[in-house]
Amino acid sequence: MLNYQLSLDFAKKQDKNDPLASYRNQFHIPKNNQGNELIYMTGNSLGLQPKQTKAYINQELDDWANLGVEGHTDAKNPWLKYHEYLTDSMAKIVGAKPIEVVVMNTLTANLHFMMVSFYKPTKKRFKILIEADAFPSDKYAVESQLRHHGFDDKAGLVLWKARQGEELARYEDLEAILETHGGEIALIMIGGVNYYTGQYFDLKRITKLGHKYGCMVGFDCAHGAGNVELNLHDSGADFAVWCTYKYLNSGPGSLAGCFIHERHAYNRDLNRFTGWWSHNKETRFRMRDEFDQLPGAEGWQLSNPPVLSMAAIKASLDMFDKVGIKKLTEKSKKLTGYFEFLLKQLGEDVIKIITPNNPEERGCQLSIQVLNADKSLHNKLTEAGVISDWREPDVIRCAPVPLYNSYQDVYYLVERLKHILNE
Repeated sequence: MLNYQLSLDFAKKQDKNDPLASYRNQFHIPKNNQGNELIYMTGNSLGLQPKQTKAYINQELDDWANLGVEGHTDAKNPWLKYHEYLTDSMAKIVGAKPIEVVVMNTLTANLHFMMVSFYKPTKKRFKILIEADAFPSDKYAVESQLRHHGFDDKAGLVLWKARQGEELARYEDLEAILETHGGEIALIMIGGVNYYTGQYFDLKRITKLGHKYGCMVGFDCAHGAGNVELNLHDSGADFAVWCTYKYLNSGPGSLAGCFIHERHAYNRDLNRFTGWWSHNKETRFRMRDEFDQLPGAEGWQLSNPPVLSMAAIKASLDMFDKVGIKKLTEKSKKLTGYFEFLLKQLGEDVIKIITPNNPEERGCQLSIQVLNADKSLHNKLTEAGVISDWREPDVIRCAPVPLYNSYQDVYYLVERLKHILNE
């Protein structure tokens, strides 16, 4: 790792030598009323807009205007197969094979569709295990699945909790839960990177453990896709879902991604909801044919793709193709390490970072607790030109995203935080 230094000159030198520095200029950086760029540290919530996104969407608007319905076959990027233009790029980002990945629907909808197939409760084995501080939508979704199948949503939910006085979940506690309750658990569904602490879980270790006890295993990778090397295929997970509007910069509420492991690709016996886009492409428009299941992740689709949203995703993924997830994570570890270094200079009696300090166990997000602070601290940071993220009861989340954040962003953020704390 770098030999970090406190000076602004150090930050400027790192930016000058950063091979990815030019990508910042390919994004719209929000500005204040005076026209000065804000320090944007919330790519973990909504990624910034690539400047090329408008042109990608306009292409489809123009083809729609000029071609009407014929755009399905005659557009520059024919709409009938638009989702296919995203598959290879997305597979590289999440570490999967193309047959294992599809972009469709939205995040929690995809989670429900996956549970239709991979949550198969019996009277004895019906419980679902999640981390205790899972993202609320995950918790609501699994509780509703329990109720849908006629089980009590409290009795059926098993929580992997951090120990008293700790923030991070321990694997030995997960092992103990499965040793005791493994025969009752039908599904393990974990947030791959925890939204609150930023802890990046060992997907392969969790999957291996779950499969040992006969559980299906899936992950919500909303905070992982485009942020860490997920290696979903090698993890062995049965499924994973993620959104694209955070680190993948596709725009608010945009479509989500879905991974189904290759070993399930040709299993027609898996229960699932279907629609005409999961039907054989060659015979899809023979409207009276019997259903013919597509293999792989595409076989979980329902409807034709919303092209305008996919155009925004394509604009971002084309940029990821040029950079590659390895180069992004290399910079991310250095940039987040620098952020951690500067924060620690403020004094650990004042600042506590609850995110793991091992770079292999986190992405770019650091979750910060400040002694005796409340949301007024976050508000002051906002007034000082820092766009960060407050999560109750007492955490400020900051994510220096390697595609568009700089070492100087990190330096000035900590300087402004220091000034507020010294007031």
